[in-house]
Formats: sequence, structure tokens, C-alpha cells
Amino acid sequence: MKESDKNIENLIDKMMAENTLESPSIDFTSKIMSQVLAAEERKIKAYKPLISKSTWIFIGISLVALTAYAIYSNNDISNFEIAKTYSDKASALFSGIHFSKNILYALLIVPFMILIQIGLLKNYFDKKYEL
Repeated sequence: MKESDKNIENLIDKMMAENTLESPSIDFTSKIMSQVLAAEERKIKAYKPLISKSTWIFIGISLVALTAYAIYSNNDISNFEIAKTYSDKASALFSGIHFSKNILYALLIVPFMILIQIGLLKNYFDKKYEL
């Protein structure tokens, strides 16, 4: 085993002696750096949120207006009666379905966990695309 290692070393030494050391051109570094900078400029994407600020403002104003309408409307009795009839129909429709406690806990906890994850991911991507 040791003799084969010596043969390999001798072969490598001969190959290294035959080849000359190549040197790059004078402006090699500047050419590489210009290519790197050009590639970096192509990679950079400006962060653009999925929902713009004007859309969030519109959604917020709509929710406030809907809440104000529900609170200050004079049709309290009719709204209550409509809600009661829909509630009765919904309870009759789903009266045969029973969920285990684990499923109910999952249905209550998963939306909150998704909201937390969305917030964490938003912060992560805000920091990542920060210029």
C-alpha cells in the first residue's frame, strides 16, 4: 500500500514539473468584479407587499363603516329576528355532526398560529429585502 502511494506521489510530482504556472491577465480582477456586480444588480428585487397600503386603508374604512352601521342602525329588532332564523336553520342543519375536543381545539388554535406565522414571516422578509 505504501509503495503505491509513493508511485502516485512520483506521478504527481512529474505532472506538476511538466506544467507551468498560469497567471491571469492584468485586468482579471476588474472583469470578474464587474460581472459579479452586474449579476447582483439583476438579482436584487424590490420588496412589494401583496396587499398595498391603499387596499388596507379601504378594508379598514369598510370595516369601520360596517361596524358603525350595525351599531347605529334603528332596525335592532328585525336584525335580531333575522339572525335568530338563520341561527335556527344552521343549528338544524348541523345538529347531527359532533366534533371531538381535539378537533375543536385544533380549529380554535390553528388560525391563531397561522396569524402568528404570517407576522413572523412578514418581519423576516422585511429584514431580508431591506436596502
